[in-house]
Amino acid sequence: MIHIHFETRADKPSVFHMTPELVQAAAKRAKPGRGVRWTIGEDLRDMGWLATAEGLVTGNDLIVDPAFPKATLAVAAPKLRWIHIIGAGIEPLLPLSWLPRQVTLTNNSGVHVQKTGEFATMALLALCYRLPEMLGNQRQARWRPIFTPSIAGKTLLVVGLGDMGGAAAKAAKRLGMRVLGMRRNPRPHRHADAMLPLTQLHKGLAEADFVLVAAPLTPATAHLIDARAIAAMKTGAGLINVGRAGVVDYAALSEALRSGKLSGAVLDVFDPEPLPATSSLWQVPNLIMTPHCSSDDLDHYLPLTLGLAFANLARLRAGKKLKNAVDPATGY
Repeated sequence: MIHIHFETRADKPSVFHMTPELVQAAAKRAKPGRGVRWTIGEDLRDMGWLATAEGLVTGNDLIVDPAFPKATLAVAAPKLRWIHIIGAGIEPLLPLSWLPRQVTLTNNSGVHVQKTGEFATMALLALCYRLPEMLGNQRQARWRPIFTPSIAGKTLLVVGLGDMGGAAAKAAKRLGMRVLGMRRNPRPHRHADAMLPLTQLHKGLAEADFVLVAAPLTPATAHLIDARAIAAMKTGAGLINVGRAGVVDYAALSEALRSGKLSGAVLDVFDPEPLPATSSLWQVPNLIMTPHCSSDDLDHYLPLTLGLAFANLARLRAGKKLKNAVDPATGY
C-alpha cells in the first residue's frame, strides 16, 4: 500500500484549493489501481499522515509554515520519497539543503501552458496597440488618437524559454512575429527563430520590439533586466513579466516608463505579494498590473495539477524518473 497525502489551505482561492471531490475525480480519471491510499488535510491541523506518506502534494506556503517539520523532515516522515509543489516556482523553498536525500521535489511546470499563451497574446496586442497609454488618457478624459502598426513582423525576445516562455513564443508565432529565445542552454526551440545565450542579453534586447520575461528567480537571474539592460532596449519597446518580480529591476522599469524610453509594460508578478497600496508602482504611467493571475486557469488548473500528481505517483510506484523533477543545483 502506497500513501499519498494532499495538504491544502482552507482559505486558498478556489483555483488552488484542493478538495476531496477534486482529488476523488482525479483518482477516478487516473485509475491508479489497488494498493493506493490517499488522504487530504487543511492548514496542517492533523499531521498524522507524516508517519506513512510516501508522496506529498502541497504548496510552498505550507512547506515554509512554522508548523511543518522542514528541518527534521527525514525523521518526521521516514517513508517520504516525493513532494509535489502545486506551482511552477519554488523560490521560497531555496536553498534545498532541507530536502532529505531520498526525496524528489517536483513542480507544476507545464500546467500553465494554455493560459499563459492566451495571456501573452493579450499582453502583446495590448502593448502593440499602446493600450496602457490609451487607458491612461481615458482616465484623464484626454482625446488623443494613437495610431499603431500591426504586430505581424515585430520581434519578441523571450527571456526564459521554458514551458511558460515556450507558450508565449508559440502565441507570438501565431501573431506572425519573429521570436528570439534566451535561456541558460540555448539549444534550438521549435517556436523560436533564433536562440541566444544569456551572455548576449543586450544584443537580444536591442533587436526586440517586445520583451517577455518568464525566467525563474535564481542567483543568476536576479535583476537580470536591470537599468543597463533596459537602456539597451529599443526606445518605445514594451515589456511583459510573467516570471518572477526579482528578475526585473522595477525601479529602473518605472523610470523608463515615466521617461518614455519604454512605451508600456504588463506585470503579473510582484515582491511582495499582495502589492501594498503604498507601492509607487500603482502610480507609474503606461503600466498594466495583473495580480499574479495570468496563468492560473479557473476551470483546469487543479484538474491538470492533480492529473500530473497521479501520473507521478504511477511513476514512483514503477521506479521511473518523475516528471518535472527539480534540480537542487539550479533551483528549477
